[in-house]
Formats: sequence, C-alpha cells, structure tokens
Amino acid sequence: MKLALVGDIGGTNARFALWRDQELHSIRVHATADHGSPEEAIKVYLKEEGLEIGDIGAVCLSVAGPVSGDEFKFTNNHWRLSKTRFKPGEFRVVCEGTPEPLRPAVVIGPGTGLGVGTLLDLGAGRWAALPGEGGHVDLPLSSPRETQLWQHIYSEIGHVSAETALSGGGLPRLYRAICAVDGHEPVLDTPEAITAAGLAGDPVAMEVLDQFSIWLGRVAGNNVLTTGGRGGVYIVGGVIPRFADFFIASGFAKSFADKGCMSDYFKGIPVWLVTAPYSGLTGAGVALEQAFA
Repeated sequence: MKLALVGDIGGTNARFALWRDQELHSIRVHATADHGSPEEAIKVYLKEEGLEIGDIGAVCLSVAGPVSGDEFKFTNNHWRLSKTRFKPGEFRVVCEGTPEPLRPAVVIGPGTGLGVGTLLDLGAGRWAALPGEGGHVDLPLSSPRETQLWQHIYSEIGHVSAETALSGGGLPRLYRAICAVDGHEPVLDTPEAITAAGLAGDPVAMEVLDQFSIWLGRVAGNNVLTTGGRGGVYIVGGVIPRFADFFIASGFAKSFADKGCMSDYFKGIPVWLVTAPYSGLTGAGVALEQAFA
C-alpha cells in the first residue's frame, strides 16, 4: 500500500500521522479551533511533513460523531467533512478476566465528549468497529444521592445525558452539583484543577472523581448488557489516565457489575484502561490495512 494518512479527530484535537509498514510515523497534534475544516488541517500537516496530496495513497480518519450520508458533522467541534491490538505497557487492568473469543467488546472514552462504540472480533486477526452514539444515552441513576446530583445538573442544562457528566466538561458540572447539594462554596472551575485537588486529598474533589468513576461503570455495564460485550471493555480517552491509580481503586468495578439479577453475567469480563497515547491513530491504520488486504 502507498503511503497513507491516518487521523484521530475529537472535539478539541486532531491527531495526524503517516501509516507505513504497519506503524505510525510523524505524529502531530493540531487544535481543531485553529483550522476551519479537516481538509485545511490536513493540508497544513502535509506541508509540515514536506508532502503533497498526491504523495498520499489512502486516508482513514477516526471521527467523533455519527457517520451517515455524504456530509459528516462533528459532535463537539465546528468541523464538517464530506464524503487492535495493544502492546504490553499500553494498558492497565481495571477488572481481571478473560475475553471470550468472537464476542463483542465495548470501547468507551471520556474526553471532550463521551465516545462509545463496539469492537467485533471477526477471527483470523480481523476486526470490525461498529460506531454508535452511546455517550448520549440518559445518565443512569441508582441511588437517592445520584438523583439529587442529577436534579441539580438538570436545573442547569435540562436533559442530562451520560456525556454531560462523563467528559472533561462534566467534571466541573459534577463538582458544582456536589457543592450545591452539600452547601459548599465552589472554588474550582476546571477539570485540571479538580483532578489535581482530588489527587491531593480535597474531599469534595475526591467525591467528584469517585462519582465520575461510578457513573462511568454504570454506563459501561449498560453497554455490555446491550451488546453482549463479553469480549471485554476498553476505556480510552484523555480524562481517566490523569487519575488512573485513583480510578482503579474507585467504585468503578462495583458499579460496572451492579446489575441486580444480571450481576453474575459480569464475572470474568475484563476491563482495561488503555494508556497508549495514540490508540485512535493505530486503529485507523489497522482499518486501512484490512481495507486493502
């Protein structure tokens, strides 16, 4: 296959790389706000690499949003677009288990938004990714405390989807809700500040990180039940790696499998936190390899 371009485009950043000999080369990250369109960003990237459009034989873009029809609109940025395997050290075990062969796996990623998809093992080393919009399901509630927090978030924004809480912007939203319910004066206003305070032992910020993890467990578990996802769960995105140790010790695992009469279904389902920095780009490269095989 001729030199290929791969991209992983989210709400905040667009990551581009060259795909050659089944490996990533020349990785660069561009802020989506700095460019008017993906085509413009790609042209800038190629110029940085001293390449012309004609030097590229194929393009594969991993994009955040529903793909259908000719025009694609990104969910969390202004762009529009018209028509794996992980190595050791690139993931951490959250829940022990063994993936069942040829069963779906769930991929869930809190970042600028909340990405949710399904990965199908087709056998013989081939994979199929099923896109979806599972990040926009309703936020699940399982306790009076969670209902109180939901009510405050609802008073702010109306409809409360999973993404409104389980994303970078969801951390300050959840922090404000906890402060309002418990009568605290909010003093933190960014995801970075809340994460740092939580890791430093601030009790309110710690509850934010734990409730975030618990809700992520509920949403991930719901997706496992919906897809029959006994192939495991991959947690990706930029939010969780910032407090990985806290997350692994949090209430995620308990809430993930807390499904009443279906709780036993989760025995043996593994959950991994993906720490590879460019998993989206690698996935785009693998998709290209399969398309040209």
